[in-house]
Amino acid sequence: MTARLTVVIPTLNERGNVDPLLERLRRTLAGVDWEAIFVDDDSSDGTAERLREIAETDARVRCLQRIGRRGLAGACIEGMLASSAPYLAVMDADMQHDETLLPRMIETLIDDDLDLVIGSRYTRPEDLASLSDRRRFASRCATRLGRAIIGAELTDPMSGFFMLKRRLLDRTKRRLTGKGFKILLDIIASTPGELRYREIPYTFRGRLWGESKLDTLVVWEYFVLLAEKLLGKVLPARFMMFAVVGGLGVMFHLVVLALLHRSWGLAFPYSQALATLFVMAINFYLNNVFTHRDLRLRGWRMLQGWLFFSLLCGVGAAINLAIATHLHGFGVHWIVAGFVGVTIGGVFNYVATLRFAWQLRQNRSAAGERMDPARPATGSGRDQSP
Repeated sequence: MTARLTVVIPTLNERGNVDPLLERLRRTLAGVDWEAIFVDDDSSDGTAERLREIAETDARVRCLQRIGRRGLAGACIEGMLASSAPYLAVMDADMQHDETLLPRMIETLIDDDLDLVIGSRYTRPEDLASLSDRRRFASRCATRLGRAIIGAELTDPMSGFFMLKRRLLDRTKRRLTGKGFKILLDIIASTPGELRYREIPYTFRGRLWGESKLDTLVVWEYFVLLAEKLLGKVLPARFMMFAVVGGLGVMFHLVVLALLHRSWGLAFPYSQALATLFVMAINFYLNNVFTHRDLRLRGWRMLQGWLFFSLLCGVGAAINLAIATHLHGFGVHWIVAGFVGVTIGGVFNYVATLRFAWQLRQNRSAAGERMDPARPATGSGRDQSP
C-alpha cells in the first residue's frame, strides 16, 4: 500500500542521527500513513548499513544508496521520484529541522490547496540574531539573489525543509538541474506557471551529531545554480565554469611562460612546453573541484582523468590551430580567425573531457548499479544552511 506522506532525508555520515530522528518521526507522525526514504551518498560511517538493519523491522524505512554520485539536490530528486506518495517532504538528518512541523505542513497543503509549504528560519528579524555576522551577511545576500532569480518574495528561499504535492514534482521534474545544495530554489525556479506556496516559521536547532558540511564550495554551487537558472537556456552553467577555468588557465600560462623564459632564461620551446603542462594540471584540478564537483575524481582515478584531460586538450589545441590557420589563409582577420579557432577548440575540450575524463567514472558506477539491482542505490546528507 502506498504511503500518504514520504519524508525524503539525504544523508552523508549521519549514522548517529538515524535512530533518534526516526524515533521523533514515529512520535510526530503517529496516525499518519508515512514512510522515510533515506538517500545516502555512500557514507563511510555505516549509515546505509544501519538503515538496512532498521528496515528489517520497520517497513516504513527505505534506503537508497548512491554509488559514484554526490550532491544534495540530486539525492532529494532521486528520493522523491522513488516515492508514489501524494505528499513529499524534504528535511535534513541532523535534527536541525523541526519535525513537529510536518503535520501542520500536510494540513496546510490540503486545507489551503497549496503546491508547496516551506519551513522558514527567517520570517522575523530576530531569527537572524542567532547567526554569526558572517553567516547573517551571507544569508541576506543569498536570499536577495535567490529572490531576484525565482521572482518570489520568500524569506528563506534556501530552506532545506519543505513539503510539496506530487503534482508539483510532476510539473518540474524534467526542468530540475539537480545541481548543488539548494533543491528548493531549483524547484521554485523550475516551476512553469503559477506556484501556490506558504512559509511557516520554525526555530532552527543545533546539530545533534556530526559536522556541518557547509564550506566555500557550497557557496560556489549556489551561484552555479543561480547562473544555470538565469542563463541555462543559452549556455549550460557547467560550460560557463569550464570557460572561466580556461580563461584563468591562459593567464597562468602567460605568467609561468614569462617566469621561465624572460626571468630564468630558459629557451622558449622548453618554457612553452613546461608552461603548457603546468596549466593543464592546474586546469584539470580546478575543473575537478569546481566545474565537475558532482563527478569529482579521487585517488588513482584523478591520474587517469588527468591523462585523458591532457590528451584531449592537446587534440583541442590542434583543432584550434588548424581552424584558425585555415580561416586566416582565406583572408579572415586574424582576431576573428583566432576567436573562432579557440571557441571551437574550447567546445571540443569541454564535451570530450566531460565524456571521457569525468563522465567515464559515472557511467561505470551506473553500470555497476544496473548489474546489481538488489543493491540499494545511496543518498547525500548535507547541511543546507547558507
